[in-house]
Amino acid sequence: MKRTFALLGGDTRQTCLARLLTEDGHQVITWGVPDCDAGALKETAAAECVLLPLPLSRESGMLNCTEGTLALAQLWRVLSPSQLICAGQAGPEAIQGAEEQGLELKDYFLREELTVINAVATAEGALQLAMERLPVTLWGAECLVIGYGRIGKLLARRLRALGASVTVAARSYAARSWALADGMKAVSTEHLREGLNSPRVIFNTAPSLILDRGLLQCLTPKCLCIDLASRQGIDGAAAEELGIPFLWARGLPGKAAPETAAAAVRDAVYHILEERGETV
Repeated sequence: MKRTFALLGGDTRQTCLARLLTEDGHQVITWGVPDCDAGALKETAAAECVLLPLPLSRESGMLNCTEGTLALAQLWRVLSPSQLICAGQAGPEAIQGAEEQGLELKDYFLREELTVINAVATAEGALQLAMERLPVTLWGAECLVIGYGRIGKLLARRLRALGASVTVAARSYAARSWALADGMKAVSTEHLREGLNSPRVIFNTAPSLILDRGLLQCLTPKCLCIDLASRQGIDGAAAEELGIPFLWARGLPGKAAPETAAAAVRDAVYHILEERGETV
């Protein structure tokens, strides 16, 4: 069944998503999507399904949008209860705000089938960043991966496959056991200080501060630090003051593999529709 989708805001993922939906035969209305025709915001009322970006907001109360400015409260007033509204990392405040207007807001980033593909794109993007910035090969390099969730696992396994020497730092006993089972070395995040003089590159996936100024002072100046978390796990300001190369690489799927990331969003939205008993 062909549908009308409205896409608002976001980055290149939304651009690719608009194209993928069009190729599937759907009608697509866009507002604030990079490199797409911008219709009037009121035109979104004609859509059966409204697709908002991942993350929904980077600034409190505002739509994540590089092509315009739109408050979420204003957006909710434009949309109608008959529409299915989907967003990534919506957050409780946005969901509550939508519900107060009688709207149904689904968070597609809660779906495992999407987060796994997103983690793959993030891991590959992290490897790309490291290869571009390191003067040495990852083969033979000492690498520290902080966190062993979806992204940490996929990244550490790829590093090991490239011949890197990989140590995983994780809080839980279970995560460290999985790292050992996967052929990595493992340490507790509470005991990082002793081995911090050896890594050539550190990848953080933990969304809470792990590498503070005190621990960063243990690193060599040539250690590249790449933070993949949405909330910094590495004190970036301290790293720069100490002369340690640092990258806060948020939103990597949209930069490294936007079409793959967009396809994952499309599939997740299709699955939501199917679970509601609607054909796609």
